[in-house]
Amino acid sequence: MKANILEAADKPLAYKDAEKPTPGTGEALVQIKAAALNRRDYWITIGKYAGIKYPTILGSDGAGIVTEVGSEADKHLVGTEVIINPGSGWGDNPNFQSDDFKILGLPADGTLAEYVKVQAQHLHAKPAHLTWEQAAAVPLAGLTVYRALFFKAKAKKGDKVLITGVGGGTGAFALQFAVAAGCQVFVTSGSGEKIERAKQLGAAAGVNYKAQDWAEQLLHLAGGFDVIIDSALGDGFAKLPDLCNPGGRIVIFGGTAGNIPELNGRKMFWRQLQITGTMMGSPDDFKAMVDFVGEHKIVPVIDEVFPMANAAAAVAKMENSSQFGKIVLTT
Repeated sequence: MKANILEAADKPLAYKDAEKPTPGTGEALVQIKAAALNRRDYWITIGKYAGIKYPTILGSDGAGIVTEVGSEADKHLVGTEVIINPGSGWGDNPNFQSDDFKILGLPADGTLAEYVKVQAQHLHAKPAHLTWEQAAAVPLAGLTVYRALFFKAKAKKGDKVLITGVGGGTGAFALQFAVAAGCQVFVTSGSGEKIERAKQLGAAAGVNYKAQDWAEQLLHLAGGFDVIIDSALGDGFAKLPDLCNPGGRIVIFGGTAGNIPELNGRKMFWRQLQITGTMMGSPDDFKAMVDFVGEHKIVPVIDEVFPMANAAAAVAKMENSSQFGKIVLTT
């Protein structure tokens, strides 16, 4: 088979021949129809991710057709159209992942290939209303956002929700999921064009975080937020508690702008605020997310589709965060 192989941090992905995997007991072989990139793929290619090994096939998101299984009990899966839960080894506690938790695409070979081997229990039926490209965009970002909004933040109809940095894959999903749940959604972005795109997807309003008074603008527009979803951190995070309504919940996953700055803890306890972290999600979260996508007919926002052979160019596009939505590759 052909696969995108990362051979070293100073080398671009190489699309070349690789050994086609064989499924063992409890495993399935999926012929990839489409795969999608995540920020972790970019960090891995520049050597800034824990546990990197070479050579490796990247890619956590994928959708395709089951062609082979390693167990008689899973033979019913052969020929089915599926999307892949990229997390394995979550453990028994729904509140946090176990020490055995792993993400597809490192250390195990991932979806940027013609075939990928995964545990059969991590396959879910592809939502019928989605194309292959759209389905491939769902798993990692959709799971992360679903857990952040509904498991951690307890977002509900009527809540005012702020999504910071709406342009990326998780930001777009957060907007779509919150709108579908009946929330009033506001966004920030460093791009006026992305703010307009967000409004087209249902955002009530947005502000440019490059403006010195961006927080004041948001307070004027919304009056305060019940839920804030943030994946950037950095200096601007210090203003988020001031934007919260009493009892507000701030959920974080990622830190592209740096660390959390010094905060006034007195505001936190007096106003009963919560700051909580999340990452990926449990198998139950993933199933609930797929059901939510199907029920509300969520269609992921795709920025650009590349041929699988051009994965190196697709990853390079992530460097300056110019995209709105997901970057997808097709076989």
